[in-house]
Amino acid sequence: MRCAERTVRRRREAPVSVRRGPFWDGVEGRAPMPRAARTLGLEFLAADPEQGTIELAFTATEDFTNPVGNVLGAFLSAMLYDTVGPALLATLGPEEFQSTLELKVTFHHPTRPGRLTARGRVIRREGDLAFLEATLLDAQDLTVATASATARVIALADAEGAV
Repeated sequence: MRCAERTVRRRREAPVSVRRGPFWDGVEGRAPMPRAARTLGLEFLAADPEQGTIELAFTATEDFTNPVGNVLGAFLSAMLYDTVGPALLATLGPEEFQSTLELKVTFHHPTRPGRLTARGRVIRREGDLAFLEATLLDAQDLTVATASATARVIALADAEGAV
């Protein structure tokens, strides 16, 4: 990730503070990017923790394609999975994490290798449950796939044993 590309959108009146936690530590280079995110070519573009939104980019390579050259749905699903989770993680405290309980993906259009933009958001949060959604767009802004998910907010200390 290049520093110039990392932007955190905050309300103007809010004081600028350093955010901590697994998500922010990875985004800000204080911790390594997870291997799965690196494999997918994840690039952080923007987040608004107060609004529960995030924008990411992914790079679909030729290695992600089926015999006719389209990106496999499993890779698109992984990109959406790696969007809904961070949308929630960006809103959590440094000692919190999330565990995705369910992910539903709908494929709208085939896509070829290249840069894909993902937009995710927290739709609603009720106690430790969160309802999330994400959209994956190609270079022409065509919706390639969408996802909805349910996640549980957990203590970071419990993350290793979570579903």
